[in-house]
Amino acid sequence: MFVKDVTVQNQVGLHARPATYFIQKANEFKSSIWVEKDERKVNAKSLLGVLSLGIMGDTGIRIIASGSDEEQAVNDLVKLVESGFAD
Repeated sequence: MFVKDVTVQNQVGLHARPATYFIQKANEFKSSIWVEKDERKVNAKSLLGVLSLGIMGDTGIRIIASGSDEEQAVNDLVKLVESGFAD
């Protein structure tokens, strides 16, 4: 298992378009990936799950992955979040 904490940089947080980018990136990996906020953990490959966390800007989240490409998955997702979901 590989875990990293990151703060969502963009003002609107992780909903609509940013959440879609996040899920698309998560689905590129074989590992199981979760997003955790305030003791709630959801599947990072599920749009409804990620949206249900209500992640706003300047909110800390934890990205957790387990599997063959766990480290690459977490690092790439952290990089995406830190970029503010820039194209």
